[in-house]
Amino acid sequence: MAKAIPSRSEDYSLWYNELVKKAGLAENSPVRGCMVIKPYGFAIWEKMQQTLDQMFKETGHENAYFPLLIPKSFLNREADHVEGFAKECAVVTHYRLKTDEEGAGVVVDPEARLEEELIVRPTSETVIWDAYKNWIQSYRDLPLLINQWANVMRWEMRTRLFLRTAEFLWQEGHTAHATKEEARSETRQMLEVYAGFVEDYMAIPVIKGVKTESERFAGAVDTFCIEAMMQDGKALQAGTSHFLGQNFAKAFDVKFTTKEGKEEFVWGTSWGVSTRLMGALIMAHADDDGLVLPPKLAPIQVIIVPVYFKDEDLEKITKAVNPILDALKERGISVKFDTRDTHKPGWKFAEYELKGVPLRLAIGPKDLEKGTVEVARRDTKEKSLQPMDSIVEHVAKLLENIQDNIYSKAATFREENTKEANSWEEFRELVEQGFVYAHWDGTTETEDKIKEETKATIRCIPLNQTKEKGKCIFTGEPSQGRVLFAKAY
Repeated sequence: MAKAIPSRSEDYSLWYNELVKKAGLAENSPVRGCMVIKPYGFAIWEKMQQTLDQMFKETGHENAYFPLLIPKSFLNREADHVEGFAKECAVVTHYRLKTDEEGAGVVVDPEARLEEELIVRPTSETVIWDAYKNWIQSYRDLPLLINQWANVMRWEMRTRLFLRTAEFLWQEGHTAHATKEEARSETRQMLEVYAGFVEDYMAIPVIKGVKTESERFAGAVDTFCIEAMMQDGKALQAGTSHFLGQNFAKAFDVKFTTKEGKEEFVWGTSWGVSTRLMGALIMAHADDDGLVLPPKLAPIQVIIVPVYFKDEDLEKITKAVNPILDALKERGISVKFDTRDTHKPGWKFAEYELKGVPLRLAIGPKDLEKGTVEVARRDTKEKSLQPMDSIVEHVAKLLENIQDNIYSKAATFREENTKEANSWEEFRELVEQGFVYAHWDGTTETEDKIKEETKATIRCIPLNQTKEKGKCIFTGEPSQGRVLFAKAY
């Protein structure tokens, strides 16, 4: 099974696409740019979703749901917002089909044209802020902390499963506050939530920063982000949190009465992550044999494969395995005992390796005699024999070790492929290999020229970067500090 995947070194893009399909994560749909997420892929997304949802609720947020279709006039209310999304919008113009009189099947009924076109949501700020106008009257209604799990549509021309699709799944948080300070605090808090999730659960180190003016979200005052390095040295934006100021409140006339009886516009934020995180999980950890899943997000953390030739041997193995299954489940460990007789053990080994199951236990008649279990790690490919009577404790500790090791490997890779550039020549060479910290003069013009010549963009202005004055690597003009450059997905 795994041999059907091209190697990363030969063709990284093809390796990724084939792995997504062969591992049973997703496939292309009949609609160009859209995808079918298959059960195993959705099981991983569900674990992400459930974990994040709990983190949101722990920070005081509630879930709601808003319409898929947005009146076109709503997008006109915030100028920067409509300009940012206009080229990506799918538009509904009619509400009925009819049978073609000439027998050509079903056609759009020209008599059923909508009075106002509807936009398939590219994001929900407009429709949500329209609702907030009715929900918010006084300071007692604030803060309003709402999250939505939904799908959105952005008409992409160049698509890739999970990384960039016309339709994708995501969550979008939208909050309203009485003060600028509260809204800014919310923006940073959610950035930290995202960073914590990606590092602690996805085992991917991230760099937290703020976007440049040309890269910020349409309609935002500031956009904060987390950037992760993939195994080809490119960056992937793993999450964003936006400080909206009062832009949407003014556009939709969302005001509140203060404690002092004054009427003021509220302050807003929005923040989101999407199924793009699935792409990050694959590209940060997988190898030429398939997925490498961090235990915290693996649908199956432990697979147990019986190795036998006679049915009576399977009965003996099953009797020995059942107490192990029960004990692992009691610890909250997701375990599966694969007793299928339609596939041989070697085929199953390859299948679960391809699917990235963190731990594989193999038990045969000889293991029963010796009281041992063969344990194989997916992250290091190491195998060992362990006593059966202590296997549950060993597995629990090993899963923690695997989670830490996957993170450490990714962190080491990023460190080895992150450099500083002090000249244009040095920058051009290093940016082909990974992340580059370099001085920039702060102008959009220079940012655009660097992108035009190298295809590298400013991923962020790092939040923890020490201020270091220097000269822009492109223009030689004064710079207040280094920013993070990289080619990106």
